[in-house]
Amino acid sequence: MATLLRGEVPVILQPAGTVQYQGAYCPPGVPFAEVRRGPFDGKQDIMARPDADGELPRHMTFGNGSVVYEYDGKDAKGRAVYRYAPLLSPSHRAVMDGVAKVYADNAPKGEQR
Repeated sequence: MATLLRGEVPVILQPAGTVQYQGAYCPPGVPFAEVRRGPFDGKQDIMARPDADGELPRHMTFGNGSVVYEYDGKDAKGRAVYRYAPLLSPSHRAVMDGVAKVYADNAPKGEQR
């Protein structure tokens, strides 16, 4: 775990919750559960610094802004929980199209579209 500076809060990145994934793009043939998965889920070596009002940032971005996680409160360990936000992530559609290709390539021969 990284060393905390004064005021910093440890962060954990989690899959999207209902609020984040409702209405998100999901191509045909891909289970909707795949939409919840963010590329950095489970990452715990991140810290958030509250602003002058004591509020944590509403969003965290990664990959030059292509992946967005949204603040969702604190967990029992006092960590700030940020959930993957597919609707706000510019890379989401391309990633889901790639997931759809993997599902299609691995589908039984009679089920390919």
